[in-house]
Amino acid sequence: MNSLVTGAGGFIGSRLAHTLISKGHSVKALLMPGENGDALENAGAVIFRGDLTDPTTLEGIGKGVDTIFHLAARTSDWGSKKDFGRIMVGGTGHLLNATADDISRFIYFSSVAALGLSRDLEGLDENAERVTCGIPYCDTKIVAEDLVKSYCTKHGIDYTIIRPTNVIGPGSVWVKDILDSFRRGTVPLISGGNAPGAFIYVDNLVDGAVLAAESDIAKGKIYHFRDDYDITWGEYIRRLGALIGKKPRGNIPFRAAWIIGHALEFILTPCNIRPPMTRLAAGVLGKNLDINNSRSKRELHWESRVTLNEAMKAIEEWVREHYISTIQGGPK
Repeated sequence: MNSLVTGAGGFIGSRLAHTLISKGHSVKALLMPGENGDALENAGAVIFRGDLTDPTTLEGIGKGVDTIFHLAARTSDWGSKKDFGRIMVGGTGHLLNATADDISRFIYFSSVAALGLSRDLEGLDENAERVTCGIPYCDTKIVAEDLVKSYCTKHGIDYTIIRPTNVIGPGSVWVKDILDSFRRGTVPLISGGNAPGAFIYVDNLVDGAVLAAESDIAKGKIYHFRDDYDITWGEYIRRLGALIGKKPRGNIPFRAAWIIGHALEFILTPCNIRPPMTRLAAGVLGKNLDINNSRSKRELHWESRVTLNEAMKAIEEWVREHYISTIQGGPK
């Protein structure tokens, strides 16, 4: 497989690129100008510098590539719809236009958020209706999925759409951002912390993505990836907080968190200030996102290679060995 990995400098993308290289595949890694690519280059990746929002920087990006893993996205819980659209939709379109004559397979990393985070998603499979919920991240994922389907169908490119749940692992957003929130102040639970974590460990997700890329049955399909971990958000947040001597305090019901998040986004986003509460955070931490993952198991023979205990041990080791060393000078 001659692969292009977009977002290769990110948490999931870098893990995927290194895994592909370890399996003997050729990897071209798309990085932003100025983004550090030393580790990828040392591992054997070919670095391509470009910006998906600027199509003039993508000339030749598909040369020698047959499969694209498209992970580049705005991975934030806040921002304007325009900001999300530029990269999630516009960037995906520019990438497709730049590579359509070269590639035969397009693997798009969407999100369970495309199903809508204003409701419980328990048991929903890949055929469930997607629901817009007003959150730019969620709604632009829907538009991008449709773009991938229509473009690839029109140009004879095989595609697969991957929808992971909450991706965890050493250094992930669901580790670092929660610890940073503890350091800034009080961290309340949403809905009492009783919602399932609905996690997918990064290595298990990468396993699934590679299986999908190598499988004929995955052509034209959507796959949900979620580990069957038995842990709630409350348990997870308490374990993380304990590593730096903190614990959650207080509780905000989901509906209140959603309304507060909406109001803060409306006021602060135009000022380019990150809201302390967002609807995306309320939906992820307060709703049941245990989507149906049976198609991945049945068709791709995918399973969780890394267990919950192994996942939490790796996260806790990263916190002790890397995160804590960065805060020795005191709180931010």
